[in-house]
Amino acid sequence: MGFYGTLKLIFYKMKRKLDHGPDGRTFPSGKKHCKGNGPLGPSSLVQATPTTFGDLRLANGHSAQRRRVTSGPPPTGLQDWLHTFQMWSGPERLLALDELIDRCETSQVKHMMQVIEPQFQRDFISLLPKELALYVLTFLPPRDLMQAAQTCRYWRILAEDNLLWREKCREEGISECESSRRRRCGTAVGPWKSAYIRQHRIETNWRQGDSGEPMVLKGHDDHVITCLQFSGDLIVSGSDDNTLKVWSAISGKCLRTLTGHTGGVWCSQMSVATVISGSTDRTLRVWDAESGECVHTLYGHTSTVRCMHLHGNWVVSGSRDTTLRVWDVSTGRCEHVLTGHVAAVRCVQFDGRRVVSGGYDFMVKVWDPDTEVCLHTLQGHTNRVYSLQFDGVFVVSGSLDTSIRVWDAETGNCVHTLTGHQSLTSGMELRDNVLVSGNADSTVRVWDVRTGRCLHTLQGPNKHQSAVTCLQFCRGLVLSSSDDGTVKLWDLRTGAWLRDVVALQSRGSGGVVWRIRASDTRLVCAAGSRNGTEETKLLVLDFDVDDKKTETD
Repeated sequence: MGFYGTLKLIFYKMKRKLDHGPDGRTFPSGKKHCKGNGPLGPSSLVQATPTTFGDLRLANGHSAQRRRVTSGPPPTGLQDWLHTFQMWSGPERLLALDELIDRCETSQVKHMMQVIEPQFQRDFISLLPKELALYVLTFLPPRDLMQAAQTCRYWRILAEDNLLWREKCREEGISECESSRRRRCGTAVGPWKSAYIRQHRIETNWRQGDSGEPMVLKGHDDHVITCLQFSGDLIVSGSDDNTLKVWSAISGKCLRTLTGHTGGVWCSQMSVATVISGSTDRTLRVWDAESGECVHTLYGHTSTVRCMHLHGNWVVSGSRDTTLRVWDVSTGRCEHVLTGHVAAVRCVQFDGRRVVSGGYDFMVKVWDPDTEVCLHTLQGHTNRVYSLQFDGVFVVSGSLDTSIRVWDAETGNCVHTLTGHQSLTSGMELRDNVLVSGNADSTVRVWDVRTGRCLHTLQGPNKHQSAVTCLQFCRGLVLSSSDDGTVKLWDLRTGAWLRDVVALQSRGSGGVVWRIRASDTRLVCAAGSRNGTEETKLLVLDFDVDDKKTETD
């Protein structure tokens, strides 16, 4: 069905709804009807109904005397022929017309079409009251609305309505409009339409690759970037060179270097401008990223701080000393010590109520941090636990034993064992019961944690060629980085590979993407190599680039 056919169908549905209400019944007496002989009353519609083609022309505002064919004098007997036609009944006229058309040449049929077709093309949108016209347009998808705006000046006024575009933004989950009006093609674009266009442009740039050349940020020499955080316009990278660096995501400049650790930085967390880092020097440090000041140094662990998770004003750290510690970020005090693991703690999650930890002792533990009591010890893995996810309901653990286990956080029972990976699950993300796991077997898998079913295995001809190092959800997409020197983009819903967002020149010969972090509009990648084939650097891609195309592209 074409564009105009869609409008006609929508108009029919709208008219039926206006006449009979949404459930098919007539409106109750409280509703106002178009009555009597008013401009929209039924009698006026009946009176205006054309009975002949000439009446239709007059109803559409055309002259009764249209331009006639001037190929010569009229044939003899034309008037008698027409009189005979008028004397026939309706069905007889239809039969006669069928016979006549069968006897016409192509040029004659074309002439009839040129005369008849324009008379049935009516701009019903302009004939409707503005409120009803806007109601009709609410049924159109945004792309068709933009096409409608090109029809004529009045349609453009309707199709630019700000409240209409606010509804389109609501349907797409866009909650914030553009604060200032943008000018495109010499016309003012309303804030809600501007917001929709911007989000559509960003989505297109993510999926199709229009982000321009990435900014390249260098500063850790040839050291490994071990951790990466991204908040607002600030990027913070930690390295085994004992430092963290704060970068501007806008200019790409290194704003400051955070020095103080006497060992390599292995983990970090960030909230707004507060950064917490953990090091092989057995301490945590709390930094103000805006000023570069070290606000607190947190002492207590007796070995490398290997992992941490920040929630609100509390951070939980896990160490090779087998303990976890709960810290108050604002005061720098250690409030609780959780003991029970018998080997290094490798991963930790904290939702503000429960702490979940995984260790090299093959165990996953669920803690009440306030009482320092281990509520559950989740046993089942047969090798080290390297990754965790916790959403308050499910605990998901990934292990070197190749399996992923889904646990009930309240009972401690193993709900599902997810099998299919062939090696270490190094990273996972869990959102709305959908789990994405990255593995050293070079694949990424998408799971439903409620059923334990593998929805997609992200592989195929364009799959990673080496271990997956990091992954992240973003805008209904999955980003995955790898030792093969690429960052790949996948469609979460279909599992389809979309494109390689980053592909290092040294990929396949030593180039590695160690870490990735993404917002709705930017991607930050930490890259380098272990053999000197690629410089250590950060790559920043901005997908909120202004295009120079019109709003209708």
